[in-house]
Amino acid sequence: MDQAEKLRNLVAKHEIIRPGLSTTMRVIAITSGKGGVGKTNLAINLGIYLTRANKRVVVVDADFGLANVEVLLGVSPRYSFKDVLTSEVSIVDALTTGPEGVRFLSGGSGLTQLADITDSQMAILIAGFTQLDSLADILIIDTGAGMSKNVTNFLKAAHETIVVTTSDPTSVTDAYAIIKIMTENSTNLPRFRIVVNRVETQKEGTEVFSRLYRVCNRFLDVKPVNLGIIPYDKYLIRAVKSQEPVSLMYPYSESSRSIEIISRRLLHETGVESTGIKQFIERLIGIKK
Repeated sequence: MDQAEKLRNLVAKHEIIRPGLSTTMRVIAITSGKGGVGKTNLAINLGIYLTRANKRVVVVDADFGLANVEVLLGVSPRYSFKDVLTSEVSIVDALTTGPEGVRFLSGGSGLTQLADITDSQMAILIAGFTQLDSLADILIIDTGAGMSKNVTNFLKAAHETIVVTTSDPTSVTDAYAIIKIMTENSTNLPRFRIVVNRVETQKEGTEVFSRLYRVCNRFLDVKPVNLGIIPYDKYLIRAVKSQEPVSLMYPYSESSRSIEIISRRLLHETGVESTGIKQFIERLIGIKK
């Protein structure tokens, strides 16, 4: 019996996939080939702008064992992923409310045992995701950096994927690598969007995207979308040091304005089909529909 079959049996036993699950929730995974490119900052501030647009947003810090979201928000959650996966609390009770009403689930801190969660823990997590069905319009999953099993599972299950890169050649190479891994043996590819962060000029950001687009199109037959370019911004660095979202601390900074534009593009772009939490769960456990 393969892993997907075991997981399906666990899901069936607990009747996790039930009739009436949402087909409208957007599940957006934010990732990067390497750490330190601003992925979590983007997730947090996007959540704030989307909430201001009257969307109910939940951010899941899926970088297990590294409490990046709570650190950048300056908030100390009572519960984390560990408490959910050990069935001490439900995923709803483990949520913490941050600025502007954005709710998030902490990845925890120093939890190295969560690097590779078990089938039973994944079943618990899947059950938790169904509980978010009535609480959120948009689920943002802030994945860990790199290409671990946990990361690729979430990326392949999500309806939409945002890949964050910088102009650093290693960052661009790693961004390509994560897209390549996601295209291997996959039939239901997400819509790939690219955000180029920490560039000196818009021209530099456009060139970085164009370079990444060309190799994805040529070698993977994938045509990623340029979602936005975020300039290097000293005010964002100050906000990080103060553990406050830049969109709140410096709302008129270049980085804040750029992220606000990205949020508007996400809300108003055409051709995006929201398939809801049900399909996300089905993909997560390997069910093919």
